[in-house]
Amino acid sequence: MVTDYVDWLRREGRIVIVGASLAGLRAAETLRAEGFAGELTLIGDEPYDPYDRPPLSKSVLLGRADPLHTELPRRREIDAKWRLGVPAAGLDMTVKRVRLADGDEVEYDRLLIATGVRARPWPKESEAQLDGVLLLRTRNDAAALYRRLKAGPHRVLIIGAGFSGSEIASACREMGLAVTVAERAGAPLVGALGGVIGGVSAELYHENGVDLRTGVMVTGLEGDSVGRVKAAHLSDESVVETDLVVVSLGSTRNTEWLTGSGLGAGPRGIACDAGCRAFDFRGIVTDDVFVAGDVARSPHALFGYQFLSLEHWGNAVAQAEIAAHNMISPSSDRRPHLWVPAFWSSQFGVNIKSVGVPPMGEQIMITQGSLADRRFVGVYGYQGRVIAAVSFDNTRWLEFYQREIERGAPFPVEYPTVDRRPEGRQPVPADFPDPSLPTHGPGVTLSGYSPTDRQLVFTPAH
Repeated sequence: MVTDYVDWLRREGRIVIVGASLAGLRAAETLRAEGFAGELTLIGDEPYDPYDRPPLSKSVLLGRADPLHTELPRRREIDAKWRLGVPAAGLDMTVKRVRLADGDEVEYDRLLIATGVRARPWPKESEAQLDGVLLLRTRNDAAALYRRLKAGPHRVLIIGAGFSGSEIASACREMGLAVTVAERAGAPLVGALGGVIGGVSAELYHENGVDLRTGVMVTGLEGDSVGRVKAAHLSDESVVETDLVVVSLGSTRNTEWLTGSGLGAGPRGIACDAGCRAFDFRGIVTDDVFVAGDVARSPHALFGYQFLSLEHWGNAVAQAEIAAHNMISPSSDRRPHLWVPAFWSSQFGVNIKSVGVPPMGEQIMITQGSLADRRFVGVYGYQGRVIAAVSFDNTRWLEFYQREIERGAPFPVEYPTVDRRPEGRQPVPADFPDPSLPTHGPGVTLSGYSPTDRQLVFTPAH
């Protein structure tokens, strides 16, 4: 019976994808590539064809790419119905219908949710409405910010020194603009890479002329008589005069439309199993609703089956392809999503890349290069094994460390290739902030364990 249903689904079924960005597009292409011949509908809240987001905080702000022309390349024709510019407003799993904001309903046999995240706004609404207070997430955001930067503001204030805030600061300095960055933690990037690497990032900020304020919070934004932002007040009682503020406080997962649907969805995302099937609010796995991309929370065998929420480009693609395959396959042919997290950023002339889950790291060991030279590899350890690695302008080692993560290699690292410089001899605390405190844009969120957690046993190779 199950095989008959899957065969019918592949020939004549209706699949709906809510989320018409990277994960949604790649899932649609995979469905067609693997033989799905039924009706395919993509629903997106923005009125644009799927476009690439990483260039928005990099090449777009520097004028090297048009924010209105960063469309994602199409790998194949997908013969789909597109419902763009109308967000999903509700889900009824009993009758298998997605309700749209315009009142229309779309029926499905299987559903993929890939609604992603949105930028977290400035929490004080009246201040957020001031002219000159901007976010950066969509291509419209990027176009608006680019116009403001080209106009030559007196000073740019960036609130938050995660990856996005750091990339914006870097672009501002490359354009010769005065920029202040306010970060509540002790250094940039600490939520994503820890205090040791954050210290290196702080040095890059200072050397590139950024006015970096750490250990402070912006307590209020002040406008002039015509509603334009003119100053920011900080928790240390200092005041920064500014005519352009970029709020970079991380992201919020787009799950509100699922309230009352019965799915296990909330602020941390939508829980799903390793095969991308969504859980309902009772913890029971569904078989007609799948999840992929930034909005998903899924367990990973390499990381203690802890549920991970990954805001990574590569993860969105890999998870979308697995979800699409599993949607139209019998149980015996389904695959787990086991992609090793990977991330990259370019800022202040340095190429930063990571593999694994650095925020799980208890210690870090500099194994190649030197922190002082800003060209190094740092390896993170967790409970006696390699859990992640990060490189500054030294990517050639990352593939090796990815394999070490996959095999559960022991930590501290003991290889002849490890540089025997003073900073590379002993691991030191990775110095991540208290996980109960909010940080700006960690990129990876450790969001709890599966109730059916089973520990994976790693045996070091001999």
